[in-house]
Amino acid sequence: MARRKSPKNANGAVLGFEQTLWQAADKMRGHMDPSEYKHVVLGLIFLKYISDAFEERRREIEHEVETPESEWYVKEPLIRYEVLEDRDMYRMKNVFWVPKTARWSYLQERAKQPEIGKLIDDAMTAIERENPSLKGVLPKDYARPALDKTRLGELIDLIGTIGLGDGENRSKDILGRVYEYFLNQFASKEGKKGGEFYTPRCIVKLLVEMIEPFQGRVYDPCCGSSGMFVQSETFIRAHGGRIGDISVYGQESNPTTWRLAKMNLAIRGIEANLGPHHADSFHNDLHKNLKADFLLANPPFNDSDWGGERLREDVRWKFGVPPVGNANFAWVQHFIHHLSPTGIAGFVLANGSMSSNQSGEGEIRKNIIEADLVDCMIAMPGQLFYGTQIPACVWFIARDKSGTPTRGGNPLRDRRGETLFIDARRMGVMRDRTHRELTDEEIAKIADTYHAWRGEINAEYEDVPGFCKAATIDDIRKHGYVLTPGRYVGAPPTEDDGEPFEEKMARLTKDLSAQFAEAKKLEEEIRKNLKALGFDV
Repeated sequence: MARRKSPKNANGAVLGFEQTLWQAADKMRGHMDPSEYKHVVLGLIFLKYISDAFEERRREIEHEVETPESEWYVKEPLIRYEVLEDRDMYRMKNVFWVPKTARWSYLQERAKQPEIGKLIDDAMTAIERENPSLKGVLPKDYARPALDKTRLGELIDLIGTIGLGDGENRSKDILGRVYEYFLNQFASKEGKKGGEFYTPRCIVKLLVEMIEPFQGRVYDPCCGSSGMFVQSETFIRAHGGRIGDISVYGQESNPTTWRLAKMNLAIRGIEANLGPHHADSFHNDLHKNLKADFLLANPPFNDSDWGGERLREDVRWKFGVPPVGNANFAWVQHFIHHLSPTGIAGFVLANGSMSSNQSGEGEIRKNIIEADLVDCMIAMPGQLFYGTQIPACVWFIARDKSGTPTRGGNPLRDRRGETLFIDARRMGVMRDRTHRELTDEEIAKIADTYHAWRGEINAEYEDVPGFCKAATIDDIRKHGYVLTPGRYVGAPPTEDDGEPFEEKMARLTKDLSAQFAEAKKLEEEIRKNLKALGFDV
């Protein structure tokens, strides 16, 4: 099979998938409201995603039925075809069954036909009919007259050049990355902040590696496209566990994102309770009685429009009433409220949450610290998010630090009265001009440091200047209840090159004198040239 050619720009350079998808969206721009064309593009991207996964599975089955050594080997061509069209062969691998008229190749062949909008609507209906977990989730409004069918056909052709649902791209959570990028690009048009509904994969992986959700109830009250749950599944399988050992609960307030989350989980065969509809966790908590063993979240940073004025007497505000103008500590207290007696939470917040004293936030943070709930704080590097330049940190809250909770049958160390601080600001590599990612090795270093401090791995924990420090509550009190890791870990040690101090100073003085003399010489040359040109200097 020929390798798909990557789309190129006018200069012949290969485009990244983000730029290509923005080109796709741009096909519709100017012809409809931004929020509308976002839905149009995302619906087609999902259709391409499940079609890619279907076709990859179909090729696997084709190879199996044609290989004599395979248990699925079939001689007769007619029976081979029947096996290829057997729905169960796809469902057994958590791949959606895609009817012939809903497959991407079928639609792309007809992309230039005037009835393409109706064909897409029919495809979405057929997929929902064959896959009950998607009932009521897929968009079905492509036949509407306002949608330019010529541009819709061009959009199909462009999306057709992007691999989305094959095994390699599924493992990278490409669907989530696509949505993340679109939120960023559409943000200015829709008047919303970007980067609020999706957490970069490296951060999700860090959270999951830190809290290790092997067994129990996993909860994300602002679940976005469900990347936290997807990475939890990956972690469990990588460590020999069973996805059935966890129960997944989530909630999402944005209707489009809620549908995407349902799609994302259904694709992977993950059963999750995301509620019967989208809903705001503050004002319509769909899991009021849930006490989670693990909580992972990335709430919107510094949200000022969370309706806090209507929740002044809420039962969740055990540590202080959060300010109306910023939801950060409303989220923190919502998380704590939903933790089981031995539960642990890992979540992302804006850096301001570590030190702000505005509108009572400092008092709330103080009360949480004095309750001995803060297990670990991590300062993150910049440029991790597509849609916001706000610096971020990661909090870990533990309901019980006594060592009673176990991981893998081993008790944890008694950490009462202690908090681990990690400064990861110098970590990460630039993947492109504006976007940084933590490497797997860096994630492992941070997670292993935490696990060693908690006493759950066969390694001794040690403070490392400039990187990590185990501090007491008394230390934190002395710093005015500020949780910024840089205050505790100190500066990294400077490398000693072995050169005696006196010799080093003499050498540096000599070098500096030589540079000064060179500068003077250059200055005289410039003066001389300016005088020759008639300037009075």
